[in-house]
Amino acid sequence: MNKYIYIFLIAMVPLIELRGAIPFAYAFHTADPEFSLLWSYVIIAIGNMLPVPFIFFFARKVLEWGKDVKVRWFSKFCIWCLEKGEKGGQKLQAKAGRGLYVALLLFVGIPLPGTGAWTGTLAASFLDMDFKKSVLAVIGGVILASVIVGVVCTLGFGAIFGIK
Repeated sequence: MNKYIYIFLIAMVPLIELRGAIPFAYAFHTADPEFSLLWSYVIIAIGNMLPVPFIFFFARKVLEWGKDVKVRWFSKFCIWCLEKGEKGGQKLQAKAGRGLYVALLLFVGIPLPGTGAWTGTLAASFLDMDFKKSVLAVIGGVILASVIVGVVCTLGFGAIFGIK
């Protein structure tokens, strides 16, 4: 049970998210074949999506407040997050045009550093996108990313450890 909690918490960490949690699940499965990859995926998806409403509705407000805090490292972090969200949103809008929600899905779904549910949701918040449509796009992106990362892990762990 502790392993499931561990991957759930990893999936909630910004920038790591499911891209880091899925390889841990495969590693746990390699060490203990009784560890369920199917349940891991469900738990990881829930852990990755749980922060999304909070990010959409509150992160921008907290970051705006935090950029003026007198604690230098916190202020710098907030400014960095705001800039990342603004740039991500602008890029997404420039490339997507009318297909903004499809672009959001693909942005979240391509498993590269900084393109997960956290950044995608923050970008959707910055662009004042519809909450329900944004969440559906992010869910689709999380599913796409989990399939891609799962295939890579299956091939990698299968080649190294002979997982079937």
